[in-house]
Amino acid sequence: DAQWRLLFALSRFGGLRCPSEHLGLRWRDVDWAGGRITVHSPKTEHHEGGASRQIPIFPELRPYLEEVWDQAKPGDEYVITRYRDTNQNLRSRLLDIIWAAGLCEWPKLYQNLRSTRQTELAETYPMHVVCEWIGNSQAVAAKHYLQVTDEHFAHAAQNPTPNAIQSAAQNPAQHAHEITGKAKKPDAKNPCFSEVFEDSRECTSVQVGVAGLEPATSTL
Repeated sequence: DAQWRLLFALSRFGGLRCPSEHLGLRWRDVDWAGGRITVHSPKTEHHEGGASRQIPIFPELRPYLEEVWDQAKPGDEYVITRYRDTNQNLRSRLLDIIWAAGLCEWPKLYQNLRSTRQTELAETYPMHVVCEWIGNSQAVAAKHYLQVTDEHFAHAAQNPTPNAIQSAAQNPAQHAHEITGKAKKPDAKNPCFSEVFEDSRECTSVQVGVAGLEPATSTL
């Protein structure tokens, strides 16, 4: 049903904690004109500024939210009304749906939906912005949420890193410029030597004895 699709989408595309943040969502928290949703978070309300946060109404999320809004009854306060019973086991229901679809469940069903969303958003937006939307810290995100996906490997294997290309293009040119800048005019007395190699030229008058350059040793 539409409310279950929205409940799943709020986890997958909104990054909400299930079920506390889903069931706390009221229609007054949805700012259609501003494109934002205020999410109340019981888990972090004891932290300063952690009682609530705002997330965008992401394009992926909007159709599911609009569908439930169209079906809402006059006077409905909460967005999710059908699954507020404390006896509802949302994990078991999701497992039933996954198995009915012929799929295999993944670990930490709802947390990994948040984790996947944070990984996606981190590809596009600064990490401090993403953490503000998801409602965690950068340290927690790095340790528990951000994922290395198969898509990362595939993309890296097929696409050169832009910064590396730019660096490779600049370094040879910069190196050539440095060499050119250091070059001096040929020496008038001996054109075969430039001033850059002045020290080497002075060494040509040194005669190496029979013993060579290594210090003599008394015994082996």
